[in-house]
Amino acid sequence: MDNKQAQNSTYSAENIQVLEGLSAVRKRPGMYIGTTDTAGLHHLIWEVVDNAIDEAMAGYCKNIVVTLHKDGGCSVEDDGRGIPVDKHSKTGKSALETVLTVLHAGGKFGGGGYKVSGGLHGVGVSVVNALSTELKATVKRDGNVYEQVYHMGAAEAELQTVGRDKNTGTTIWFKPDPEIFEHTDFDFDIVINRLRQQAYLTKGVTINLVDERSGRKHQFYFEGGVKSYVQHLNQNKEGIGEVVYIDRDTEEGHIEIALQYSNSFQEQILTFANNIHTIEGGMHLTGFKSALTRTVNNYARKNNLLKEKEGNLTADDVREGLTAVISVKLGDPQFEGQTKSKLGNAEMRTAVENVFYETFTEYMEEHPNEGKNIFAKCALAARARLAARAARDTVIRKGALDGMTLPGKLADCSSKNAEDSELFIVEGESAGGSAKMGRNREFQAILPLKGKILNVEQARMDRILSNAEIKSLIIALGIGIGEVMDIEKIRYHRIVIMTDADVDGEHIRTLLLTLFYRYMRPVIDKGFLFVAQPPLYKLVHGKKMRYAFTEEEKDRYIAEYPDFAKNVQRYKGLGEMNPDQLWETTMDPEQRTMYRITIEDAEEADRTFDMLMGSEVMPRKKFIQAHAKKVENLDV
Repeated sequence: MDNKQAQNSTYSAENIQVLEGLSAVRKRPGMYIGTTDTAGLHHLIWEVVDNAIDEAMAGYCKNIVVTLHKDGGCSVEDDGRGIPVDKHSKTGKSALETVLTVLHAGGKFGGGGYKVSGGLHGVGVSVVNALSTELKATVKRDGNVYEQVYHMGAAEAELQTVGRDKNTGTTIWFKPDPEIFEHTDFDFDIVINRLRQQAYLTKGVTINLVDERSGRKHQFYFEGGVKSYVQHLNQNKEGIGEVVYIDRDTEEGHIEIALQYSNSFQEQILTFANNIHTIEGGMHLTGFKSALTRTVNNYARKNNLLKEKEGNLTADDVREGLTAVISVKLGDPQFEGQTKSKLGNAEMRTAVENVFYETFTEYMEEHPNEGKNIFAKCALAARARLAARAARDTVIRKGALDGMTLPGKLADCSSKNAEDSELFIVEGESAGGSAKMGRNREFQAILPLKGKILNVEQARMDRILSNAEIKSLIIALGIGIGEVMDIEKIRYHRIVIMTDADVDGEHIRTLLLTLFYRYMRPVIDKGFLFVAQPPLYKLVHGKKMRYAFTEEEKDRYIAEYPDFAKNVQRYKGLGEMNPDQLWETTMDPEQRTMYRITIEDAEEADRTFDMLMGSEVMPRKKFIQAHAKKVENLDV
């Protein structure tokens, strides 16, 4: 008997603990997967993949294959131990059927199945089963191949033995229920980003993604763990020194940290506990931040880089331009909330703080050039912080009198109720004039911007706050910016970016999106930011008239009514429209098309803004070349 078989023999039905029955999942799916939109649909894949990752973290699984099938289903195959199939003493069913049909049943509740696990709440695969029209489980274990099919959470028949195989593992195939989900098409990009992340966090596991619908395939394998992850995150940035990597076992759990400073002005710190992305941080992040600030200040004092009378650098100063990934693995993780977004284990704060302080202090001392460069970066951030405070106080003071000192270019609405009010950020005076005349003055405000605003991706706060256009926008919104921002003071609940449908308009839109994402993120998180969709064409023949918002729409209208081809007007800019047309096509709530800006994947958004607006030219050039064929509306 080899080692894997010996370990395998200790994982049986008795390791599966049952807490409660599988009821109400189909009735209230949002309680279990958050939403029934795109995020909820993909959550089904994450639940099944998490089980395979748990096998990998436990040392039993080396390969995971995720396949998006042509029939709309998804399968996740692993070469772990295989879900136990012997009869469970409490349910009287096989352990496999118990796991798939009973909520809170799994090997993660102290039954000895897993030392470290990501699936804390155990709702996982049973919820996937309940929300699928069909699910098929195939288990290779004990020399046999077992199979069972389920329909909307219920087993169609008893567990069957369908063959022999000396290998072990589990394959779960499922097809999401279209009556539950708004749509059931899996997004390849969303899946690939998640799997890449999991591969970085689980050293030595190979994860394959196969999309049978398009023929696309991808394989991930990272021996470097989170060190490789930081290199990936910083690929569009100019790094300061090498990636610092820490990999340490402690009594409290396993700690893996990688970090690197860059020439960027933004920080990007990702934290994980048992491979779960702790978006809200928690104790491991608190320990890291505390140790980082202490290490840099102690290094500066010891090497006389900070004079005796100078104050210490702040936590914000030492994190400017920092990219870090903190991954901890522990036996009894305490997560705050059902979403598992914040780690609550106090002992991990002390463990991370001690390990990181000791290791990073050693690194700074052994690499004096890198140490001095890191301090120089942090000291520059401190000077910019003091300059920014003075500039921010000026901006806030100007906007403090509740509308008495609003920007002169702002044509405000008469409503004082933020929930009813809209602010259109318009490119140029010409479009601003049309928008002001065409709007509904009761609830629509217009703020025209002159030219392109500052690229905030390449500027610190002091320079950002000295930009007249950005200053006008901050005062108009009423919320402040940066650390003193108060989203509750916002003056409009719909902030609409309205630019021309050409290359310049796209650039201005991207500059504004970068500003909101980097420095006014709560506006996006609250769902207050929108992008207007003005028409590209006006098609007229006789009394017939249509507005076309895309090339495809124009072609469809002409195919339906060929005489439209005789009079096609192409709008190069919003300023070409008279006020009535602008109202009718782009501003009238009854007829307009607007897109709400959401951040589905913050990590991908970070990389995109780094690439499009950062200082590195080559990544941006490659992106433009790769997407050149998709670009429409070139104003040449």
